[in-house]
Amino acid sequence: MEKRRLSTFEIWTMSFGFLGIQMGFALQNANASRILQIFGADVHELSWFWIIAPLMGLIVQPIIGYYSDKTWGRFGRRKPFFFTGAILASIGLILMPQAEIFIAVLPALWVGAGMLMIMDASFNIAMEPFRALVGDNLRTDQRTAGFSVQTALIGFGAVIGSLLPYTLSNWFGVSNKDEAGGVPYNLILSFIIGAIVLVGSVLISVLSTKEYSPAELAQFSDEKITPKKESSLLDVIDDFRQMPTTMRQLAFVQFFSWFGLFGMWVFTTPAIAHHIYGLPISDNKSEAYQNAGDWVGVLFGVYNLVSAFYAFALPYIAKQIGRKLTHAISLIIGGLGLISMYFMPNENWLILSMIAVGIAWASILSMPFAILAGSISPFKMGVYMGIFNFFVVLPQIVNALLGGPLVKYVYHDNAIFAIVTSGVSFIIAALLVTRVKDVDDVIKK
Repeated sequence: MEKRRLSTFEIWTMSFGFLGIQMGFALQNANASRILQIFGADVHELSWFWIIAPLMGLIVQPIIGYYSDKTWGRFGRRKPFFFTGAILASIGLILMPQAEIFIAVLPALWVGAGMLMIMDASFNIAMEPFRALVGDNLRTDQRTAGFSVQTALIGFGAVIGSLLPYTLSNWFGVSNKDEAGGVPYNLILSFIIGAIVLVGSVLISVLSTKEYSPAELAQFSDEKITPKKESSLLDVIDDFRQMPTTMRQLAFVQFFSWFGLFGMWVFTTPAIAHHIYGLPISDNKSEAYQNAGDWVGVLFGVYNLVSAFYAFALPYIAKQIGRKLTHAISLIIGGLGLISMYFMPNENWLILSMIAVGIAWASILSMPFAILAGSISPFKMGVYMGIFNFFVVLPQIVNALLGGPLVKYVYHDNAIFAIVTSGVSFIIAALLVTRVKDVDDVIKK
């Protein structure tokens, strides 16, 4: 038996929760650094606070993947997990920029870092089951399209989240400067709106999507299920040791891709504020710095918007030249875009850099997962998607540990060189794609 071929509408509603998840994630990526700086963090300390995010992914995703593989109940298999993650992430979104309300108990900086941890853990709880759901529900010939739809929704959600603080400030007159030196109200309001959209969009996926039961999935696979006498979370260790060759090869590609992304997310705001706007390194609370931070939101919106539209082209391009070559070319374009930020004469020219980054981002969010899905058992989809996240979070942890000392002692607090390093990392990832074996990639002759 074969899985039912889903309509385009069903594929979109199945993944619609990614719109809200990525809106929240974009608010975090574009604004967490400046919020932490407002609370007192120095520029070279930012990556150390950001280490919380990948650590949560390292811990949470394999566990969620394992238990979502084992779960089946009246609410489904994956849906209970990503709905719970959405609720918890919305709490973190509301409280992070308002961490100063806890100042009588703990320093705002540490509360803010704690909310960052809650948000990222919750985003991971929500995202991993969404990835596995595509593998569960879609036939092999629809998986590239399925992951591309997720990428498009990620792009649209990130555009909304990235532009929201700038839009509230410049279109609706919401202040982007707090006279007492705290978090501006346009950021606080943006995070509240993000929390509402996150829960609402995930609810659409929960209410509109039907999941296959384990018994139904067994009918779609040639692989027979051999039940074990005992099954525990420790089985993840065995699964890690027995991961497919394709997954091992993709691990190196993912390492350099996400090493570069982490550097971009952490250091873009101080890099642009100091290198493009010419502000002193010690300036992180002035109105000019907040304007620079709002412009970073616009730039992040640009790369996410480009990724959303490029995602529609990815299945066609991959069909013509193969998924590996598609991914390699996309990464090279993105790497050159990051490097070009050093040479841009003003903030407007950075839009061109972000267009290039958007091409790489779309491919990073879809091609590796599409390649991976064809190499793993459908009965291990959740746990292997979780294990695959190791190679997303480990490079971020490495960057978090090394990025701060590099910026302080090698780059002398000039964060633009961290952005250039990220560009070089993308290009290395592109070269490594060529050695990956894509099991079910069919190139149209």
